[in-house]
Amino acid sequence: MQHKKIILAVLLATSSAATLLTTPMAEAQMRDSVDIRIGQAPPPPRYEAAPPPRRGYVWAPGYWAWDGHRHVWVGGHWERVRRGYHHYAPPGWQQGPGGWRFDHGGWQR
Repeated sequence: MQHKKIILAVLLATSSAATLLTTPMAEAQMRDSVDIRIGQAPPPPRYEAAPPPRRGYVWAPGYWAWDGHRHVWVGGHWERVRRGYHHYAPPGWQQGPGGWRFDHGGWQR
């Protein structure tokens, strides 16, 4: 039953984030963050060789995502530099009193 609740929360959060990102104002102001808490620690990060620098982009390293049942690896990718934002915070997990919390990261002003 707990797995169904987690899956439902992930689906709702994903669909809500997708809806918000379709509006330019929301895209400009939003830092993509969904509060997903699990008791299971993510595996250690995988080593990925970062490709050579690319003008107008930053490399976002890979990370472990939670699919509702287990951790799955999401490979690194290029993020286009956004005017008016200072730096890109990569996605990652933080351990807290309620378990492990996932932060989707994103551009920060």
